[in-house]
Amino acid sequence: MGKYGKRLFLIIIIKMIIFFGILKVFFFQDYLDSRYETDKQKSEHVINQLTNP
Repeated sequence: MGKYGKRLFLIIIIKMIIFFGILKVFFFQDYLDSRYETDKQKSEHVINQLTNP
């Protein structure tokens, strides 16, 4: 990989980190933490969502 290839690869990595960081903050908020207090309640909710259509 040449000089330009390494720079482009670095730019792509930086953009991906920024992009996924923004997605996590605005779109993938902690749904379970805000609605359930214990791990048991969280796991029951997940199991119910996976098994009930």
